[in-house]
Amino acid sequence: MIDIASIAPNPTVTVLDEGWLAGSWTDFRQQADRPESAAARCFYHDGWFLIDMSPVGPLHARNHSLFSALVLLCAMQLGVQVDGYTNVSFQKLEKWEAQPDIAFYLGADRRLSPANNAIIDLDQYAPPTLVIEIAASSLNSDLGFKRLLYEQLGIQEYWVVDSVQSQVVEFGIDQGRSGMIKTSAVLPNLSITLVSAALQRSQQESQGETMQWLIQQWS
Repeated sequence: MIDIASIAPNPTVTVLDEGWLAGSWTDFRQQADRPESAAARCFYHDGWFLIDMSPVGPLHARNHSLFSALVLLCAMQLGVQVDGYTNVSFQKLEKWEAQPDIAFYLGADRRLSPANNAIIDLDQYAPPTLVIEIAASSLNSDLGFKRLLYEQLGIQEYWVVDSVQSQVVEFGIDQGRSGMIKTSAVLPNLSITLVSAALQRSQQESQGETMQWLIQQWS
């Protein structure tokens, strides 16, 4: 079991594990706008920033594909309208920026940004309903600073997929605070047990077989 309480930022240091650096918004933008950062995933929260240039390995990539399909399938089975985004950037100018692995807008009242390639401005558009981070080598960051960032962005639910241990940690977020949950609220009555079981099955069988198994759970 993951010890969430043991993962917390330390304000007395200027460099955190997994690449988080202390700096202003200007410092962050100077680093993020460099040509060599073009392919990086960029995050900023409360005087800390991350320019993540880590290569994506097959374990991360496979679970990324699995959870993109899993959420779409579950939403379809539950009758929930859904739109998904991969590695899109969300920004509240000079306060926060995030580029999650996967983000979903769920529900009939979802309000999407225009279909262009600009960063999604959270002063103009709603944040996504659900964010998922795939953790292969970034677990502490995903459970720590990124979770604090997503609390402030107004995300309703945050999932961390621990690819190494084949488990999923789900957080419900309300009024800027998060807590671990056993059942999704944005995908009504979807249990963490079922989601984790799908992840574990996918390690032993094809993703198509895992999707077929999921469909059978609703039949």
